[in-house]
Amino acid sequence: MKAAVFSDSHGELCLMTEALRRTRPDLIIHLGDYERDAFALRQEFPHIPFYNVCGNCDIAQRSPLWDTVQIGPVKVYICHGHMHNVKQQLHSLYYAALENSASIALFGHTHIPCNEQIGGVQLINPGSAGKGRKPTWAELEVFDNGGVYCRILEL
Repeated sequence: MKAAVFSDSHGELCLMTEALRRTRPDLIIHLGDYERDAFALRQEFPHIPFYNVCGNCDIAQRSPLWDTVQIGPVKVYICHGHMHNVKQQLHSLYYAALENSASIALFGHTHIPCNEQIGGVQLINPGSAGKGRKPTWAELEVFDNGGVYCRILEL
């Protein structure tokens, strides 16, 4: 299964839409900032399973702060990251993933791409799909045997 993972889009939809049309993922995950971008993508691609959480810039939030998603045989913890203080450290995020029996934690908030392993948990930040630095996203592929391959790509 192939997942397209976006975060911190801040109103920029065009590049995400283009990436989704080009890659045709099996599911889409949006990690917050802006929640309305997630809703717009869900409308644009109603045939693709979609998961999202809200971020610190989302007002009148309608989405959860965190969730777990099953991608093939792998359980994934998803959040924006602000509640775990990810700009300072990743330990709280790591423990949240463990508490939810997840082997992958997807987060945003820092606008800096990250793909690192702590203990048995792979921590992945797709970077920012919005304005500012070079926009990036993550393509996460989960294989039937539980193997995981992640690429951080420019939009």
